[in-house]
Amino acid sequence: MRTIMQKLREDVRLKEGLNACMSCGICTAVCPAAEYFEYDPRSIVVTVQSGNEEKIRKLIESDTIWMCGQCMSCKPRCPRNNCPGLIISVLRRVSQETGAFVKSRLGRQQYLILKTIGTNILETGYCVYPASIVPESHPEQGDVWKWIYDNKEAVYERVGANLDKEGPGAMRKIGRENLDELERVFAESGGQTLFTSIVEYSRAYAKESGFVDANGQPDMEKYTEFLLNEDNDEK
Repeated sequence: MRTIMQKLREDVRLKEGLNACMSCGICTAVCPAAEYFEYDPRSIVVTVQSGNEEKIRKLIESDTIWMCGQCMSCKPRCPRNNCPGLIISVLRRVSQETGAFVKSRLGRQQYLILKTIGTNILETGYCVYPASIVPESHPEQGDVWKWIYDNKEAVYERVGANLDKEGPGAMRKIGRENLDELERVFAESGGQTLFTSIVEYSRAYAKESGFVDANGQPDMEKYTEFLLNEDNDEK
């Protein structure tokens, strides 16, 4: 069985992102996420560089790797040409592949992201799709968004968009041929494999946590509600 470190080293992004950290802390000093969370990209790089399996396992099972916004502010500022953001991307992939993500609150949100952004991309061709941003599920958007949502056809037409219609323009309907191409890209790049892994591990965790239907099968609607409430409780 491959070790976690072996899995990490198989990803070319680790070779690009990890050269020789001297623990100067510049990456943490410029990191926007570090201003809001107990988050230290420097320590992540040091941990991975150490090759300590136990520490790396704890890392991929923690909230820490999901705090990075992938802005890559760290990349141009590192005097040793490391890129903590790339290293974190690799840690996330291994966490998804091994199911370690279900052991942390932020990690479990991978299922929510898959069911929203992931589904949007494959079904509509857009990461953020207006019809999917339901005001009740996104109260942070406020009353203005609720008004736009309730009147979206008229609003998007007035700003020159082509919402869900054939032809050119913003938010136009993406053709079946293009969506099929997107699916092939996901399949060839390993994205679909990660999607499957996230779903399977999330279903297993839901069942272990008691979110089951009358037949003893994972009830993913209940599990989704749990994830949403878990996130709100933390806030």
